[in-house]
Amino acid sequence: MTTLRLRPEWPADEAPVARLLAAAFARPDVPAPPEVGLVEELRRSPAWIPELAMIADYGGEVVGVALLSRVGVRTDGGTFPALALGPVAVAPHRRRVGHGAAVVQAALDAATELGERLVVVLGNPAYYRRFGFGPADRLGLTSPWSGLGEPWQALVLPPSAGEDPPPPAGEVVFPPPWSRV
Repeated sequence: MTTLRLRPEWPADEAPVARLLAAAFARPDVPAPPEVGLVEELRRSPAWIPELAMIADYGGEVVGVALLSRVGVRTDGGTFPALALGPVAVAPHRRRVGHGAAVVQAALDAATELGERLVVVLGNPAYYRRFGFGPADRLGLTSPWSGLGEPWQALVLPPSAGEDPPPPAGEVVFPPPWSRV
C-alpha cells in the first residue's frame, strides 16, 4: 500500500518541485509559470525557511508542495515577523484526493511548532477557510494585494507559550522575489 508522506523539502527535491510547479501552474500563454522562478529565488533569499517548505511524497514521487516564507508586518513600533503561504501546488494527476490539504496543514503545523504566529495568503477563500484563514483586513493587515478583497487572507496561529499577544496590525512587506509574481 502506498502512503502519503509529509516532510520538509530535501535538496534533491528542487528539480521535482520545479517540475510539479510547472505542471500545476501551466498556462498556454506562458512558457514557464512565475511560481517556478519565485521558489527558486526564495530558496536563495533570507525569506527561505527550510523547515517550512513542505512536500507531499506519494510512493517516492513529489505530488504536492506548500511553502511558507518570511514576510514582515511593518508597524509604528517596528517589523513583526510573519509568514506567507504560497505557492501551494498538487500534481495534476493527484488532485482532489486530499494531498493539497494535507501538505498545507503540515506546513501550518510545522510553523506552529516553530512558534510562528501569523500567516497570510492570497487565494480562494472557500479553500483556505478550512484551515482557519479569514479576511486579512479584519486584522488590520494591508499589502499590495489588499485591493483584491476576500482572497487577501490571514491566519493567527495558536501561541506556543501561554498568553502571547495577538499579532499587530500593519502593512505586510514581502521580500523582493514576490514582486515578480
